[in-house]
Amino acid sequence: MSRPLTLLTRELKLSVRQGGTLGTVLGFYVVIVALMPLGLGPDLALLSRIAPGILWIGLMLSALLSLPRMLEADEEDGSLEVLATGPLPLEAVVAIKAFAHWLTTGVPLALMALPLGLLLNLDVSAYPALALTLLAGTPAISFLGSIGAALTLRTKRGGLLLSLLVLPLYIPSLIFGISAMSAILTPPGSFWASMAILAAISLAAIVLAPLASAAAIRAQMQ
Repeated sequence: MSRPLTLLTRELKLSVRQGGTLGTVLGFYVVIVALMPLGLGPDLALLSRIAPGILWIGLMLSALLSLPRMLEADEEDGSLEVLATGPLPLEAVVAIKAFAHWLTTGVPLALMALPLGLLLNLDVSAYPALALTLLAGTPAISFLGSIGAALTLRTKRGGLLLSLLVLPLYIPSLIFGISAMSAILTPPGSFWASMAILAAISLAAIVLAPLASAAAIRAQMQ
């Protein structure tokens, strides 16, 4: 088994053993979306119009809960220093960790958004578009989140600082994710144009975020 695949398998196994984190993230997402109809009232037309925004914002806030664990556990037990000096480049290590975070957090959140759309009276015709935009946009959440996790790696109680660092980076994905959904729900609009930009943001994050995260980790290890 190749080294990257071995590391990815390790990350997935650790995530399964720490299943409480995923349960907390999904539970928080359900609570956010479930409370919105109670706060906004019984206006189904209003809920349908703002459903994409609620689902996207709730997903991003929920994902923030799991970001500290991306690197924190390995820092605590010394595994991160071993990985940093191992045969794999640190950039590749961070990229694999971010990819594992997407598989174990981003994808479950994206799938959870589909049934939660029922609570917000989301038009059934918009569900394929919702699934596409979330699967295209959530990689950016994990990979950009790795930058915040690296910058706050040795910061005590750095959850708030991590949120302040990462949330501004999420704004482009949020804008174009909602724009793509709006093109389906309230035409005219170009779904594929927004979708292409959303995918481009994720691709840029996949390429650039590991470089920035690895640089931040090296700076803190000196």
